[in-house]
Amino acid sequence: MSADARQHRPTAPSPALSRAQIVAAAVRLLDAEGIEALSMRRLGTGMGAAATSLYRHVTGKDELIQLVVDEVCGELEVPGGATAAEWRDAVSRGGHSLRAMALRHPWVASVLGRVGPAHLGPNLMGMSERMLGLFRTAGFPAGEADLAMQAVVSYVVGATTAEAAHLSRLARSGQSEQEWLEGLRPGARRALAGHPSPAGEHAAKDGRHPRERREANFDYGLQRILDGLETRLSLG
Repeated sequence: MSADARQHRPTAPSPALSRAQIVAAAVRLLDAEGIEALSMRRLGTGMGAAATSLYRHVTGKDELIQLVVDEVCGELEVPGGATAAEWRDAVSRGGHSLRAMALRHPWVASVLGRVGPAHLGPNLMGMSERMLGLFRTAGFPAGEADLAMQAVVSYVVGATTAEAAHLSRLARSGQSEQEWLEGLRPGARRALAGHPSPAGEHAAKDGRHPRERREANFDYGLQRILDGLETRLSLG
């Protein structure tokens, strides 16, 4: 083939992109590599497209973060239609669903604060509306229902941020959670020697799988938050 023919060979067209494809690819990248890896250039390279082609669908990284947060919030299960007697169980199930989603996508807890009220997408809005409905059904007055919801969500996000960071460190180390815990036991026994109260608390938890302990720790904190909210309702 002549050099002139090679020069005029048509180039393969760039793959057609959609906003949905870009968001799905961004979620995969975030799940695999974390928030630090996300850039329009890195995302475009992974999709076999120039970063400039992504800007036809999203204005930049900030909007992309808003879109991916709303995308994963579509996984949340917040029961609707609960009665006044069922509100606490329904809120608890919603809190556990938020934790499970955040552990599937460890990056999400760290970016939730970047999504302001003006940029709430349909999934986030739907979740907020269902959760608010539960607190209103419970008897919280307008204005206070939102504060009650924020108290629950803040606990869940705070607790899950630390939990997700712990699991991410373990994944990078190549250790299983059980192996990590076994490695801590000798040092823990030495540190607890001569301290009966902490040792007793530690012994009460020993023997359970680390995943069960994490779930129990999370649920204990969530239930105490709900105890306080339930007491608030009883005071009128």
